[in-house]
Amino acid sequence: MTRAEQPSRRTVLSAAVVVAAVAGGAAPALASDRTGQNADRTADPAAADVGPTAARQVDHRSWTTFQDWRDGTAHGVRAVDGARPGIVIATPAGRTDYRDPHTGTTATWEYATWTGPLHRLAVPATEVIASWNAHTPASTWLQVELKGTYSDGTDAPWYVMGRWAAGDQDIRRTSVDGQTDGRSSISTDTFAINDAATGLRLSAYRLRLTLYRKPGTRRTPTVWRVGAMGSDVPDRFTVPASTPGLDRELTVPRYSQEIHTGQYPQYDNGGEAWCSPTSSQMIVEYWGGRLTPAQLSWVDPSYADPQVCHAARYTFDYQYEGCGNWPFNAAYAATFKDLQGVVTRLGSLTDLETLIAAGIPAITSQSFLKTELTGAGYGTAGHLMTVIGFTAAGDVIANDPFSASDEAVRRVYNRREFENIWLRTKRHNAAGTVVSGTGGVCYLYFPAHLTAEQRRALAAVGVR
Repeated sequence: MTRAEQPSRRTVLSAAVVVAAVAGGAAPALASDRTGQNADRTADPAAADVGPTAARQVDHRSWTTFQDWRDGTAHGVRAVDGARPGIVIATPAGRTDYRDPHTGTTATWEYATWTGPLHRLAVPATEVIASWNAHTPASTWLQVELKGTYSDGTDAPWYVMGRWAAGDQDIRRTSVDGQTDGRSSISTDTFAINDAATGLRLSAYRLRLTLYRKPGTRRTPTVWRVGAMGSDVPDRFTVPASTPGLDRELTVPRYSQEIHTGQYPQYDNGGEAWCSPTSSQMIVEYWGGRLTPAQLSWVDPSYADPQVCHAARYTFDYQYEGCGNWPFNAAYAATFKDLQGVVTRLGSLTDLETLIAAGIPAITSQSFLKTELTGAGYGTAGHLMTVIGFTAAGDVIANDPFSASDEAVRRVYNRREFENIWLRTKRHNAAGTVVSGTGGVCYLYFPAHLTAEQRRALAAVGVR
């Protein structure tokens, strides 16, 4: 997150794809500040406001069960059952060379693939975001791809949604720029229809996982969850007000990104840009995730909250040059024992109340002018914060990492203001130009083994 309302790399690239989508050069898919804290919109000709009781505009599907993995097409992988079913390399399907664009190193890797069944979207989508949970020991990594079918019956190409490893010793985790077929494109972590005003949508997709390991090792990635969120959220500057329904606050650790300003500038210029990993670390620790002294031994011992530095390093996207790649944050959370992470969109503060009531905090993405969120004291082209509860009056209690100290992180924000800056898809920046809003994007991290209440709450917001 940055203080200034400046156009980002994503904003510029997306606007270049479809200048005519919205007057003022708004992006058709994703816009964000330089830090990678995404602010995205879906360009739809229907500009009607959509309230919290409206039909869902999001389709979230994940593959997690033993049967799910068996339903896919395997080449060299096998499904493993147990407390946390997944897939691993059995007998590699072949070998390939990969030149890491961020190190210049070319290495040979064994690989195996799993291709999921075709999923027909209940909500034909203008945007799709994949997310995954996996273990990648040293000498292993994975690639996630998406191939879609358009609403006119034609196919999109296979798009790379991420090349990922939990560590950074073998490859540099990376998004892949420059992917387009002229009708859709990949903007860092998001598939988007280039011009949604044409009515074109993605009606179905399948996912493909490629698991890699160094020849000669028996190590393997293990993938426990893969899925995607497709959405078609109509353009809107405002959303109707929801009715408060919960008075509860969760006890979530508080961490400031600002106390890390200037630390490890190789990871997106240091702490001032670390709202996403800082928020992720708060919720990881809420669920009991802890880093060992050995894992933190690389951090300067004079730095407070070294786990935030660790989160920044291990969410960093070397192509995007930021820590705000949404799926990379969810994947980072799932590297902690018995945690899962997904990226989705929610439709209302009522959805957040449902989650908080079940003990599940959420990380929300929003962008706003300084005058649009009372008490924040800043404006931003994109920022992540952690919603931890609601007051008796219905206002939002958030751990806002853009704070001067850990003690100052807890904030109470006006319900109506927060609701609008989070759920809208269009807004005006400080120059008066129409730019993107996030449309309700959030990260959800939760236990691998859910209580009945947690399961019901997640199902109620479309996550299973």
